[in-house]
This record gives sequence, structure tokens and C-alpha cells, in this order.
Amino acid sequence: MCGAGAMVIGVPKEIKEAENRVAIIPAGVQALRARGHRVMVQRGAGVGSGLQDETYAKAGAELVADPKAIYGEADLIYKVKEPLSQECDLLREGQIVFTYLHLAPAPELTKVLLERRVVGLAYETVETRDGRKPLLEPMSDVAGRMAVHIGAHYLATPHGGRGVLLGGVPGVPPATVVILGGGTVGANAAKVAAGMGAWVYLLDVDSARMRYLDEILPDNVTTLISNQMSIEECVRRADVLIAAVYIAGARAPKLVTREMVKRMKAGSVIVDVAIDQGGCVETSRPTTHTDPVYKTDGILHYCVANMPGAFARTSTFALTNVTLPYAIRLADSGWRRAIVESPELSLGLNVAFGHVTHPAVAKAHGVAYVPPEEAAKG
Repeated sequence: MCGAGAMVIGVPKEIKEAENRVAIIPAGVQALRARGHRVMVQRGAGVGSGLQDETYAKAGAELVADPKAIYGEADLIYKVKEPLSQECDLLREGQIVFTYLHLAPAPELTKVLLERRVVGLAYETVETRDGRKPLLEPMSDVAGRMAVHIGAHYLATPHGGRGVLLGGVPGVPPATVVILGGGTVGANAAKVAAGMGAWVYLLDVDSARMRYLDEILPDNVTTLISNQMSIEECVRRADVLIAAVYIAGARAPKLVTREMVKRMKAGSVIVDVAIDQGGCVETSRPTTHTDPVYKTDGILHYCVANMPGAFARTSTFALTNVTLPYAIRLADSGWRRAIVESPELSLGLNVAFGHVTHPAVAKAHGVAYVPPEEAAKG
């Protein structure tokens, strides 16, 4: 710590391939500095989002060229994406890492964070009393809207698709878009696909959610209760399949088998938005913005794990809007007091001092679950 009640917050440049988001905007630096905290920002961290070093400096950030200096001094590492191996080597015991972690499908990263005895708070598992995921929602908004445009793009014959225009034309039917999951991603995808004129099937297991979405979405969206039979039938019809099921902290369920993929129309497109939690489609594997698609059984798969990074400026501002209040709470109170004061942050705690502190992550890796309040004593 840099003084009574003060904390050093470190913001490194993201190094995941084609990741141009940054964890904080200059206004966030200013807000933290006004509360007495130091903020170290790696030079160039915001350039991909159109944010220049000089703007950070004017807001009170200390610009640092070497990420090792940031990891060496910071009490709280404030990021966008999970630390990669070279970043993990710089983590130290008791250091707070506040970022998207997606640990359920990541045994190696989980192992390293436990060995390093860091305190890992994951954006994606912060949850309000009414079940909202406030730090996941803005990126789900972006990913859901993107997914339809991506599907439409890759349906084009020059891009390997079956040559179907999403909205059709007079006398020729539109494409069929199937969306698995009626959460934030699914609802946004349905809205955009319907607006482009597609026939849309939206599936979820929550009948109340389906009733609500049926009321607010256009007539060319058909809501269905998700079960194996409805999934099989809809996948067979799909020109674009968007997989968007999220279970807090857990691996995504494999709802679409390879056999279902084989029965899809050649040149159809799968956009597996759930790939950062392992993916909902058996044939999915992570891809990158620089090499986003591959074909399996004649079906195009788009499985980029950091989709919102393609629209970095929009995504950076949307993400900072929601993460900054929690970062301020962590900086002002320290993580132990913060998780007591905020049940939302308590649910965000995934690992602490060698313990797994989220039940879904513990189940995914077959290890003991330690309640956050117990880990806080360590």
C-alpha cells in the first residue's frame, strides 16, 4: 500500500491477440486519484481504443513503459482479459487481479493463480441480488449485436457461406437464425437479426424469460422452450446458429453435438459466443480476430473468445462504466472488507490465497470450494 487508505492500481496493456480494449479510461484515473490512490498505466495501453498516453497523464496516471514495474508495485491489477502465461509469471501472493477470468474451462490458469496465491475477482461472476451480471452485460450487448453481423458476413459465398442474404428479398425467403440462450447476448442477437429481416428462433429453458421476450421482440422472432428435440430441429433448419448460453462461473453446456452439426446445411455458420466458457457446440474451439473461422463438416465456425475487442473504443467505455465503481470499492476498502460490504463482489471472488472461492469453478475442476469469507481469513 502507498499510504493510509491508499492503494496502487496497475493497468497493463492487454497482450491477448488483437485485444485493443483497456481496463480504464482517463476519467476513471481521475476518479481514483481524487480518492488518494496511485494509478500506474502502461504506455500505449489505451491506444487501441483511441486513448492517448498524454490524456492519461493529464488525468493523473503514472505512465510506465515496463509492465514488470506495474506488476511489481501494484496492489490491484485492473485488466480486461485473463492474464496470459508471461503475465502470470509476474503475479505475486496477495495481489488482487480484477478482470474477466473465465476459469471453469481453464485448468492451467486456475492452477497458476492458486499456486501464486493471488486474489482473483472475475467480472463475469459478479452478480446482483436479482441475478443480473452487471460487469458481463455491456460486453454481452456488444457480442450479441456483433454475432448477427458476423453470421451475415460469413453466409456470403465469397466468405465460404451458403450464399443466403440474411433478410432475403421479395419472392425469396430470408435466412433462418437460431439463437440458443435468451440472456443478454441472445436478446440482443434476436433484436438485430429480426431487424435485418431474418426468421429467428430463440430458445431458452426459462419460460418466464421466454414470455417476456415474446412480448417485446418483433413478430419474426419465435420463442421456444429449449430441450433436446427443439434444439435438434432448430439446428437442422439454421443458416446461422448463435450459441449464447451462460451459467455463472461454470463451463458452458454442450448443447449441440457433432451429429447435429453434421445435419446442418452446408455453408451454414455457427457463432459460438460462449467459447470463453468452453463453448456450447461440440465442434467449437477458440479462434482469434486474425484467424476467426474454420470449417468442420462443411459448417463455418466463428469462435473468437474476445469478440468485443473488435469494437474496442465502444467496448472500453461500456466496460469501464460498470467496472469502475467496483474498482473504487476495492481500492477504498481492500478486498476483504469489500466482499463483506458487497455480496456482488463476494460472488466475483473466484480464487484467494490458494483456495477456489466460487462453487461453479470448484465443481469444474473437482476441487474443494472454500467460502469467500473463509478465504478472507487466510
